[in-house]
Amino acid sequence: MRLTLLITLILCSVIFSIGHATVYRWVDEQGNVHYSDQPRENAEQVELSENTQNSVAAPSVIETDSSPKEAKPVEYRVRIVNPTQEQTIRNNNGNFTVVASAAPELPSGFLMALYIDDLLYGQPQSSSIFNVTEVNRGEHNLVVKVLTQNGKVLASSSPRKIFLHQASVFSIAKPQPLPSKK
Repeated sequence: MRLTLLITLILCSVIFSIGHATVYRWVDEQGNVHYSDQPRENAEQVELSENTQNSVAAPSVIETDSSPKEAKPVEYRVRIVNPTQEQTIRNNNGNFTVVASAAPELPSGFLMALYIDDLLYGQPQSSSIFNVTEVNRGEHNLVVKVLTQNGKVLASSSPRKIFLHQASVFSIAKPQPLPSKK
């Protein structure tokens, strides 16, 4: 089909150039000069040189990849801002606040989850601030993860080690009698 169309176009251009190669020039009663491809009374044939013919070069075809571009997946990063690494937190009730930061900003529908010692603390939430309550004293590792609604982990922070201190009734200093003077 394409080959037939191409041959037809080539033949038409050859016939067109042969049939229209002759140009006639004449002057009317008002002195206006006219040109035509049809002979007229008092018309003279004009010889055209190569440089008087217009030719237009077709622009070169630029091939483009028409396959759809795959969107580069966004790489999210999350970090724990507060508490700092190896921070000592003193709270008798075991309460403290964890603040995380994600970059780039998370679109709606993404959740953040806090893990304390590899266990999920509470439910994943859209906020990056976690109010932690009633954690026992001792050393703990905190990790914040960015999750999709179906639970797929998109990013995870580096573990953050903290120390939680609580006062104990067993460590209260008992009054000691003063040594007597002799």
